[in-house]
Amino acid sequence: MRNLIVLLLFGLTSLSGLASNVGKVYPSEKHTIIDRITGRLLTVLTASSFSDAKPYQTHDTWTSDGKWIIFHSQRGGNGSQLFVVNELTGVIVQLTDDETVNAGSLNLSRKEMKLFFIRNSPSSDTDKNKPVPRQIVELHIGQLLQDALSDSVGQAADYERVVCTLPEDMRGNNLALDADETQLYLSISLTPPETDKRQAPQQPATNDRSSVDSRNTDPTEAREAARLRFETAGKGKSGIRTIDIRTGKIAKVIDVDLRMGHLQANPWTPGEIIYCHETTGDAPQRIWAVNADGSNHRPVYRETPDEWVTHETVAGADELMFNIMGHLPYLREKPSGIAVVNLRTGQMKLLGQVDEHISENQQGGFWHCNGSPDGRWATGDTFKGSIYLINRQTGEQILLSTDHRMRPDHTHPIFSPDSKRVLIQSGLLSDGKALNLMTINIESINY
Repeated sequence: MRNLIVLLLFGLTSLSGLASNVGKVYPSEKHTIIDRITGRLLTVLTASSFSDAKPYQTHDTWTSDGKWIIFHSQRGGNGSQLFVVNELTGVIVQLTDDETVNAGSLNLSRKEMKLFFIRNSPSSDTDKNKPVPRQIVELHIGQLLQDALSDSVGQAADYERVVCTLPEDMRGNNLALDADETQLYLSISLTPPETDKRQAPQQPATNDRSSVDSRNTDPTEAREAARLRFETAGKGKSGIRTIDIRTGKIAKVIDVDLRMGHLQANPWTPGEIIYCHETTGDAPQRIWAVNADGSNHRPVYRETPDEWVTHETVAGADELMFNIMGHLPYLREKPSGIAVVNLRTGQMKLLGQVDEHISENQQGGFWHCNGSPDGRWATGDTFKGSIYLINRQTGEQILLSTDHRMRPDHTHPIFSPDSKRVLIQSGLLSDGKALNLMTINIESINY
């Protein structure tokens, strides 16, 4: 009898170990803190030690109903999984529990409670010579949240639809959703895998940018040495493919002779794609645009050799916001700071730069940027982890918050869809050991 009980308990434990966390509801971690320098109130939405990272500022972060913010975290115990946090209540719901989930390129629908992401090949595949094809998946967040909050969650597959299965040789992880939401865009590497590995620089561990940042912020590295390093890192062949969301049909957009990164679609203008020449730092010509049919392929903002352009993000139907870096002595010999370029006319305007002392021969300054959907504001983070607001009409700079550490990753500020809040991922609470999501309300700031 005793042995039978042990076997039953073991069986129950084994079954519970296989249970999915999809739809699991976590209690609220929401609370407020006061910035010690600005006195401004910050709303902390997640406070775990697992690093809760939001999507890059090129991609939507709020669900279509405006209530939930998506992020990825290892808090579920099965690698990096997808979660949402309710901005009003603080309740957190787990969306996935699958080791094949690619959390690096999340695409929320702006029209429906849906999410598109890439499912990678299983790492546990025993036959390494026969790769398992990857898939693009549509996740029905609305139904999953409804069931999770009513404690009636079904199987994970009940909420998913496979948009397409990618060809085995189609390697790439950058995914973007077109403005009319009929197409997805995927950037792929066309460089042979072994060559690609030799050319690509050593990447930092997940959610840890320290190794790349330390090299790119070294004031003792000679200008020409840095350019040679970036030239090597930027070599390769890449392409963009379009995927019909309804049928799964894959078609070619364009192929280019460079290493591609930061793929994004203009959320206001259907059929317009933005990408960058990825060198992990400076590039001879950083920003590029192309139409979904492959036409009108062009550089966006023709930069000079002494400009370090980076972190571009669409800021309006006809606008792209980006940063001209000023963190090294020679970069301050030219105008630098957050800028906006008109995608139709090519006209550019500098919005501003900040003076920030980091160390000897290093000034810091703006690093990442984002524009408010209503066109009134720009936001930027700095090398010291300060968050600024810039009035686009007057150029006035307002310090919102400080001490966000910029580690284990950068804050990547982004505006809420109603332009009333700025969302960041911050290392403040953990002294740079983990990321937590925070919002800063700007509704009370007057013109």
